[in-house]
Amino acid sequence: MLDGIRIVQGQEHLRRYQFNTLVARHHFCGHCGIYTHHQRRSFPDQYGYNVGCLEGVNPFLIPDVPVNDGVHHPADRDSAHASPAGAAASI
Repeated sequence: MLDGIRIVQGQEHLRRYQFNTLVARHHFCGHCGIYTHHQRRSFPDQYGYNVGCLEGVNPFLIPDVPVNDGVHHPADRDSAHASPAGAAASI
């Protein structure tokens, strides 16, 4: 695991995938498939994480950060399934 992330619960369920250069490491839940975090290819000493996986953090309350609600895909064109305002892009 990466030194800057501490997994407090469910580490045994995490799975990793790599492709192409095998530098970047992408982690996800082996049960539900949610993306949790990744080590970057362009800057291997940095990582990105899904703030929705952080205890006590509500990504919908972070100002100026577009989020996806996980139900309505940004590419959906049907107005009946359109994302609510502010929830059109992915994290």
